[in-house]
Amino acid sequence: MGMSKYVAGTGIIGVLLSGLSMLRGSEEQRFTWRVAVAWLSWALTLALSIGLILDIRKAERGDEVDEDSPIFGSEHKYRRIED
Repeated sequence: MGMSKYVAGTGIIGVLLSGLSMLRGSEEQRFTWRVAVAWLSWALTLALSIGLILDIRKAERGDEVDEDSPIFGSEHKYRRIED
C-alpha cells in the first residue's frame, strides 16, 4: 500500500494543486487582505493534511491517536498486521 494511502486519503493532492493554482494566480493581482486570507486558509488546510498523515502513522504503529483526530475510534483500520 505504501505512500498511496497518504496521498489519496488525506487530501494532500488537493492542497498542493490549490496552492499551485493560487501561486499562478497571484502573479496577476495585488496583495490584499482577501489574498492574505486565502493563503492563510491554504496554510491551515496543509497543516491539517499533514496532521492527518502523522495520525495515520501513529495508528499504524499502534500508538494512541488524540481524541480530536478525524481517525479517532477507527485506528484499527490503519494498524499493520505483524507476521
